[in-house]
Order: sequence, then C-alpha cells, then structure tokens
Amino acid sequence: MSGVIVGFGVIASIVAIGYMLGRLSLLGPGAREVLSRLAFYVASPALLFTILARTDLSILLSPPVLVSVLSVVVVALAFLVVGVIRRWGVGRTTVGVLGSSYVNAGNLGIPIASYVLGDASLVAPILLFQLLVLAPVSLTVLDLNNGNVRGVWPVFRRSLGTPVRNPVVIASLAGVAVSASGWVPPEPLMEPFDLVGGMAVPAMLLAFGISLHGSAMPGKGGPEQVPVLLAVALKSVVQPLVAWVLGALVFGMEGAALFSVVVLAALPTAQNVFNYATQYRTGEVLTREVVLLTTLLTVPVLFAVTFLLG
Repeated sequence: MSGVIVGFGVIASIVAIGYMLGRLSLLGPGAREVLSRLAFYVASPALLFTILARTDLSILLSPPVLVSVLSVVVVALAFLVVGVIRRWGVGRTTVGVLGSSYVNAGNLGIPIASYVLGDASLVAPILLFQLLVLAPVSLTVLDLNNGNVRGVWPVFRRSLGTPVRNPVVIASLAGVAVSASGWVPPEPLMEPFDLVGGMAVPAMLLAFGISLHGSAMPGKGGPEQVPVLLAVALKSVVQPLVAWVLGALVFGMEGAALFSVVVLAALPTAQNVFNYATQYRTGEVLTREVVLLTTLLTVPVLFAVTFLLG
C-alpha cells in the first residue's frame, strides 16, 4: 500500500499549497480561473497528447478493459437516470455523471498502478476510454447546453463541430493518430509537450486547493447534498463493486487481474471533472465536493479491496 500513501501524500501536499495561496490571496482574486484555464486549454492537452502518442492501442482489446468500461457505464447511467427523474438539469446532471464515474487514472492512477499493481500501463485502457469517449461526449453536451442552440439541425451541426473546437478532444485524437500510425516522434519534438504537460496536474490541484478556501464542509446540507452523496456512493462503493461482479462472475477473472480492475475502479474522481465544471461554470460546488470526498474515501476503500482480494 506504499503506492497509495505516496500518491495521496503528493496530491494532498499540492492541494494544501493551493489552499494557502487562496487563504493568503498571493495570486490575486482570479488565480483559480487562470490556473483552470491554463490547465484546460494548454497543459492538459499537451499531457494527454504525450500519454496517448506513447500508448500501445492494442491493449484496448482485452477483458480487463471491457470490465473497466462497463463499470464506468453502469454508474454513469445510474446517476443519469436519477438526474433525469429529479430534474437536476442538463449541465448539473452531466457533471454529476462525470463525478460519479470519471476515474483519477492520471496523477493518482499511475503511481498506484506502479507501486500497488506493479505495472503503470494497466491504467492506460481506462484512461483512453475516458479521454476518447466519456470526456468528448460529456464536453459536447456541456458545450451544447451552454451554447443556447435550439432546433434539430443547429444542434446536430454544433455537435459535429464541438469536438474540433475542444483542446482536450483535439489533443487526444492527435495522440491516438500518432500511436495508430506507428510513427515514434523524436524526443526533441516531444520535449516541449512534456514540459508544458507537466504543468497540468499541479495547475489543476492548485486551482482545486484555492477553491476550498471559504467553502462549506462538503456533504452538509445545501441544494447539492443529494447529488453529491449519490455521486460519492456510486464512485467509491458501487463502481468497484460492479467491477468485482463483472470481473469475477461474468468474465471469470481471478487473482492479480481481478484485483487490478477493482483497484482501478476504486480510484477517486479525477480533478479534470472539477476543471471541466469550472470552464463551463456548471456544478462547480458539486464536483469540488465529490472530488474531495471520494479522494478521502479512497484510502479506506483501497485497504478494504487489498484485504479482500490482495
């Protein structure tokens, strides 16, 4: 479990720095928005491009990938159904879907996959699915919802154009194209992307920490209490449970393979979700609280998974 402790220690330290920056107002009143926009428009696209360009796409054709994808789909649909029934609105429901299913496969998944599972590449399939399917679809919905587009043809035309306007989607598709081509870019060419991409995770964590200053205790009252608790329950409890049921009972997985998919499903909500919510000014409180609570719950959940399956 040293990987879990190391991963969470790094994240907590940077978030704490962000909180102090917000408390002391060292970066001014617009610091959170600047850092979020830097991560969304510049650093995250560079990071995603480098990750996907160096990923072997053949790993997508394996049972563990299907288990991971299906566990994400199940909890996402569960939140979507409740959101529609409770009439939480398109934007709020969309970020809630992301909060309940979008795994922190990057800055936390990679160290945990390395130290706990012994193979960092295990996190690549779910990372690819989120970047190539879940994020583009959700961002397109958010873009359409914020664009005040009405009518079948205008919505269809805008939905086709949204992916090519979104830097996260563009970078992801470019990375996949490079990987699929078999071309290995020279290191001098990739170095600028590596350097800029290195800002993505710190910028997101600092922005998240700044947002915590002056915020109420998460999960206590307010209009977001029900969607927050639902998203947290789906992410921290239901998703790893679904991964275990699918892996063990449907696909007959056991041992290290089953342990891996359950551990990855138990990872908390990614900070990317808060970044997306901030950019579209939708469900910011909801996503901030979900990210914080699922991150806190991940340690006991992973200890339980390790005790039962490890």
